[in-house]
Amino acid sequence: MERLESAFVAANRWFVALVLAIVFFIVFMNVVGRYGFGHSFAWVEESARHLMILGAFAGAGLALREGRLVAITALQTMLPPPLALGLRILTLLIMFAFMATMLWLGIKFVQFGWNKETMSTGIPRGIPYMAIPIGCALFLVHLLFFARRFVTEDFEFAGGGEAGSDA
Repeated sequence: MERLESAFVAANRWFVALVLAIVFFIVFMNVVGRYGFGHSFAWVEESARHLMILGAFAGAGLALREGRLVAITALQTMLPPPLALGLRILTLLIMFAFMATMLWLGIKFVQFGWNKETMSTGIPRGIPYMAIPIGCALFLVHLLFFARRFVTEDFEFAGGGEAGSDA
């Protein structure tokens, strides 16, 4: 299971890195075109915006895993251990319910936008709207892999500090 989780995390990281690299490349080429050759492409701004949104949604699960999401832990640290554990379980359940709802609504939003076109690229709006269900699905998979550690362990976050501390 750990190998599957590691492979999933690595694939998610590569996906986010690829999306952001594409944003960098198309924006850079558009700047070179605009200032170097006096011509820019109208589709770049819209495409970069949509790709940045995809990158943010796709990276949310990674941010959770690394402790980079906003968290207020003062209440948890003040509670006795059994209540703190209950609070963490409740937090996990709320995150899961919220992201599952967002996934479902995101799919509805994609269906709603499929018959409408974007302004510059003329593609169905449902395509960039797919960032919502894709990102929420990735988040839910991260949450499933990460749930036990989130609830039961005082793990070290990548950014330093431990879960349950205000550092």
